Amino acid sequence: MNLRAHHLKLGADAESDAARYLIKQGLKLKTRNYRSRWGEIDIIMNDGDVLVFVEVRYRSRNDFGSAAETIDHRKQQRIARTAFCYNQENNLHDDVAMRFDVVLIENYDKHASHNNAKIDWIKNAFDACLD
Repeated sequence: MNLRAHHLKLGADAESDAARYLIKQGLKLKTRNYRSRWGEIDIIMNDGDVLVFVEVRYRSRNDFGSAAETIDHRKQQRIARTAFCYNQENNLHDDVAMRFDVVLIENYDKHASHNNAKIDWIKNAFDACLD
């Protein structure tokens, strides 16, 4: 497996682990890997009546910064625009309650004999900013 394929597989595994973690916390899975022309949302869930858009970030090492540092304002805008596309495609009203969460997974190596991964779930990590 080449490096890019390995990285994509590791990312998909991290998203699966994040989804399982959130389901254990009581959220209900709606869909994964939703794509629009603006970008992709890793996981979309319901937390009661709230529609939750989840960005998953993982790092196997912190040599190049933490997972949280990779979600800048531009990335937040892309996620928000993609969320609004999802709402339009699914005929959801503008007043639907929604939230943007981030799941950070540090020290992640799915195939290591000892996985010391640390999962942080940040609710309301950012607002739907489109400007």
